[in-house]
Amino acid sequence: MVEQKQFCTFYLDGHFFGVSVETVQEVFRYQEMTVIPLSPPEIRGLINLRGQVITAIDLRCRLNMEKLPEGQLPMNVVVRTGKSVVSLLVDKIGDVLEVPDEVYESPPETISPEVRKLVRGVYKLEGKLLLILDAEKTVNISASQAIAS
Repeated sequence: MVEQKQFCTFYLDGHFFGVSVETVQEVFRYQEMTVIPLSPPEIRGLINLRGQVITAIDLRCRLNMEKLPEGQLPMNVVVRTGKSVVSLLVDKIGDVLEVPDEVYESPPETISPEVRKLVRGVYKLEGKLLLILDAEKTVNISASQAIAS
């Protein structure tokens, strides 16, 4: 029997990403946030989610991608890592996919160093690659550390 893993998928700048479904608390549309003065550029602000205050991380900024085009609002993928709950701001939410381990590979050398440091691996799907983000690393390291290390 082939092992299968489930991932919550989303899009960023035309790329197809996923995080382990076990780490995802919920997904929802854009919500107003409170800006945190003097915070790093990838920290977009704080969101009040039913009384729980969570940090919103701009994944485009974290992965050194172009800003979201003017007028487009990001979506939220709320993930739990360790004791923290954080919202990852993404372009568009995908589906929950179940993929077989047999199509898993290490991150290719062709992806940028910023992205490769935060990607655990890829799944070769029909017509596209599913890049699997390491939620823990994505949430817990700064962009400058990601680029420098």
